[in-house]
Formats: sequence, C-alpha cells, structure tokens
Amino acid sequence: MGLILKIDTATEIACVCLSRNGILLDQLANTEQKSHASFVQPAIAQLMQQTGYQLEQLDAIAVTAGPGSYTGLRVGLSSAKGLCFALQKPLIMLNTLEVMAAAQVTVTPPENNVLLCPMIDARRMEVFTALYNKDLHELMPPMALILDEHSFADTLAANTMVFFGSGSSKWQQLIQHPNAQFSTVQHQAEGMTALAWKAFQDKRFANLAYSEPLYVKEFFTPVKPTLKGV
Repeated sequence: MGLILKIDTATEIACVCLSRNGILLDQLANTEQKSHASFVQPAIAQLMQQTGYQLEQLDAIAVTAGPGSYTGLRVGLSSAKGLCFALQKPLIMLNTLEVMAAAQVTVTPPENNVLLCPMIDARRMEVFTALYNKDLHELMPPMALILDEHSFADTLAANTMVFFGSGSSKWQQLIQHPNAQFSTVQHQAEGMTALAWKAFQDKRFANLAYSEPLYVKEFFTPVKPTLKGV
C-alpha cells in the first residue's frame, strides 16, 4: 500500500507527516526547536488519529538523518528506530539537504543549467551544504563549509546557482555575483514524501542496528577545566 510515516527534526522546524503511495495525506509541524523532542510522539499519535490509520498499518518509517542539529537528529532517528523495532517496519534514511533541494524543485522547477545549493546554518560563518542539479543528482557531497568571499567561485563562474535554507542569508551578505540567486523556500513535507516514496519503491532500507545520524562533522562538547583534588 505504501503508507509511510515521516519524521523530520533536523532543523528549526520539525514535522511529522503521513503519505500513501507518494501522496501526502496530512502533516503537523512545530516551530519551537527546543521542544522538538516533546513534539514528536504526541504529534504522531494525533496524525494517525486524524488520518484514521493505525501504526500497525504503516509500511515504512522515514526520517531526515542529517545533516542538521545534533540534538534534533538524535531525537528524530531514535523515534523512528524505536517505532521500526516495535512495529517490525523498515527504516528509510533521508538526507536533509536533498529534502531541501526537492522542495526547491517542487516550488520552482529550475532550468537545465541551474544548480541547487541548500544551506543549513551551523553557526558563525559555517554551513552544512551540498550541490545538486535539477534532477537532484548529487554534484557535491554534504559537507561542513566555512564561507568566505571565494566560496563556490569556480562553480559560479560557469553556472547559475540557487542558494536557500537557514544558512543562505549570511552567504547572501558575502557574495555579489550575477549567477548567484537566492530563494526563501524551506524544506517541506512534499519533498520528504517524494524522496521517501522513491526509496520505498527501490527498497532502499537502512540497517536498524547500525543506522547513525549524518553529522558531517564531529560533535565536540566543551568541558570546563577542573582543579586536581577538587
């Protein structure tokens, strides 16, 4: 039947949505990033009630696995894996940046020579980013990039590029190039729906036991120095 529950807590806006055979049925969102953890499970229960389905009827569960907020990624993946283990359902892992690019394609289909560059704010002048063409083929893998005025110089010289996402505003302050365009499109449930449906049809399921978030870079927790003997 292709009934897929999707969980996204990777960025500032969390979303749970339900689709059937690639068609979005309903969705719930949360804009308070600090409360993503408390939002997910009640939202899933409400979503299933609103749509009239039971969790046991799901065919798969999809989750945005990164890059994004460290805490958000752990919240989303742990919720998805817990449901998959309990219900014996397959897990689909989605790249957050590809979901963002899919949203841009859905809202404003690009011309053949236009490249898509989603950006997630990673604080200061750093972003999580990747590069896709109009068919969502990955041209540059997800990475953590510290922006400066020379970033993407060679690519911009030869292509029109559309930048979007929470990290694009600081890049817009740095760059003035005729081939640089900016979009306010945010990643949406529709983008997740299309990618999850394709993965489901292709049977691209993740290994539940070994699935980990795509952090892109190491997570460091600052430790306050302590005095010996204290």
